[in-house]
Amino acid sequence: MVIMGGSGAGKSTLLRCMLGLKKPSKGHIHMLGTDICHASKGELYKLREQMGVAFQGGALFTSMSVAENIQLPLREHTDLDENTIQIMTRIKLDMVNLLSHEHLMPSELSGGMKKRAALARAIIKDPKLLFFDEPSAGLDPITSAELDELIIMLKESMKMTIIVVTHELDSVFAIADRIAILGDGELIQVGTPEEIKSSKDQRVIDLLNRTPRENVVDGDKHVKRLTGNSE
Repeated sequence: MVIMGGSGAGKSTLLRCMLGLKKPSKGHIHMLGTDICHASKGELYKLREQMGVAFQGGALFTSMSVAENIQLPLREHTDLDENTIQIMTRIKLDMVNLLSHEHLMPSELSGGMKKRAALARAIIKDPKLLFFDEPSAGLDPITSAELDELIIMLKESMKMTIIVVTHELDSVFAIADRIAILGDGELIQVGTPEEIKSSKDQRVIDLLNRTPRENVVDGDKHVKRLTGNSE
């Protein structure tokens, strides 16, 4: 599921609500049988145990190596023995093509490698839900395409549900089974890539065609704001 929309559409806010980091002002969010909006701390904790999150900037701990970053969830939330932790780490590193870089520090990684390391950490516990925030942000087209292929491979091989927040159209139509489009804090449309491409909603058409938004400015009010005169 890809969540897309322009800047300020509400993508990041929706993601925070789905992770239980922010409560919506109204409505419900049901995930894996739990209503996040009314869940207790204990219920929310159990739900998060089944989630993985790959943050936009990677969010790797700079004082830890790639392998140590990936192992952290296992050390914090399991009682696995050291040998098992090492094996699981190497399996996930191999999946994201970072096995030969396990001893490097985050400062030694490229942007794409940081994204893959963050992804390996997010899937180390084989979550049922994987959230990926702006996977292509700041990456060159080739690296972005490689990451798209990696996301597809994970979906097919690990049978997990992946929720991707992005505004990169090439990535959207490369990886999406379904797309949800937000605009001004509202859900505009949900559908398959084909349904979205054939949408008759002008807001969706403008987004897909990258049509600049028109700003209608009241000249008098604008001048008053600039001069600090609100009267």
